[in-house]
Parts: sequence; structure tokens; C-alpha cells
Amino acid sequence: MKFKVDENLPIELARLLANAGHDALTVFAQHLQGKDDPTVARACVREGRILVTLDLDFADMRAYPPEDFPGFIVVRVGTQDKPHLLRVFQQAIALIGSEPLEQHLWIVEETRVRIRGEEG
Repeated sequence: MKFKVDENLPIELARLLANAGHDALTVFAQHLQGKDDPTVARACVREGRILVTLDLDFADMRAYPPEDFPGFIVVRVGTQDKPHLLRVFQQAIALIGSEPLEQHLWIVEETRVRIRGEEG
């Protein structure tokens, strides 16, 4: 699968995805840092990449209906230090391939992953 890691997350998340066999780019590598949400979302659509972000705006299914995009993984944790984010995300990576992700919204939390798509 193809992913784009947003600028608000450690670039090491892209390495975790790549080590799991996925194609992962960062917003920084593509010089998209500082761009607004719609610009980043359009780049994801154009490239067929699932966006991984801390930005809760992408969890708004009215503004970003999952069926209109490759997919979103919104990380929502109480502590945003790098080691914690990497630990939590490593657990979510294990679900890729066994749970629907394309054209879905994943909310990744410390103890669970909520998956939303067009069916709810």
C-alpha cells in the first residue's frame, strides 16, 4: 500500500511502514509542509496514497468522506512524544491487510483502532 506521512508526525513512521513492505513518503520529502489540508488531500488522491496524520480535521467525514479518498489514518493519542507515537503506530501497522483501509478512516488510539467507511 502507498502512504503519505503528514508533517505533524515523526518521519520515522514512514520508515516503520517501509520496513513493513509499504511505499511511504513524507510530506517533507514532497515539499508539501505548510500546505493547507485540501492541498495535501488532493496530493493523496492524485498519488493514491493513504494519509497518516495527527490532524483531526481529516477525521471529519463530512469534510473528507473516506469513499472520496484513498484513506486516512488519524492518530489520536494522549501523549504525542515520538517514542509513544511510534509504539502506538507499530501496533496499528499489524492490522494493515487484515482490516479495510482503502477508502476508510482509521482512528488510531492507544488501546484500539476505530474503522469507519461508507457503511458507518
